Amino acid sequence: MQPACLPMRLIRGATYRDTRRLMQPPKEYRPLTAISATAPVRLTVPAHGLAGDWLAWVIGTTGLPDLNREPPRQLPHRVEVIDADTLEINGVSGAGLKPVPGSGQLIYQPPVDLIGATAHLVIREREEGGGQLLELTMGSGITSTAPGTLAVEIDADTTQAITWTTGWYHLEVTFADGTVSRFFRGPVTVEQ
Repeated sequence: MQPACLPMRLIRGATYRDTRRLMQPPKEYRPLTAISATAPVRLTVPAHGLAGDWLAWVIGTTGLPDLNREPPRQLPHRVEVIDADTLEINGVSGAGLKPVPGSGQLIYQPPVDLIGATAHLVIREREEGGGQLLELTMGSGITSTAPGTLAVEIDADTTQAITWTTGWYHLEVTFADGTVSRFFRGPVTVEQ
């Protein structure tokens, strides 16, 4: 698996917060049985299988063109779980439109199972080497907040104390069976 390259920008004296979603490669496909003509739009997706807020695409709907997004060419929607059969997309309004019931599919990549796993983020001077500049671990800057979701936080005191201006980070997860996977990497810049 190739890690996603995602730049990290820190501002001295400001708290850095970011949410990282770890997704499995295979996609899940679920039929849409109803789409509400409300703002925000709600989707009825029986047994959608999502345990918490997640990222998903919608394809093939009729009557609500802003809802359709083709993977991987377009970015997914952020979907909020209302219940086991209902999702909400706050960024799309269906008010005044006439979505056709039973048209379309929800597509998502399931969250990576993080039960028993630990995450580790290291910032170094260069992509493959150099001195270690900063390290975050589970309970110390990294928290697993939901299935497949890691919250990364660097407090304001730590960013204020940074004396370097560039680096490179890797975020790796060690699973309960000992497997280590690198999910994210990227350049780090520090601004005043």
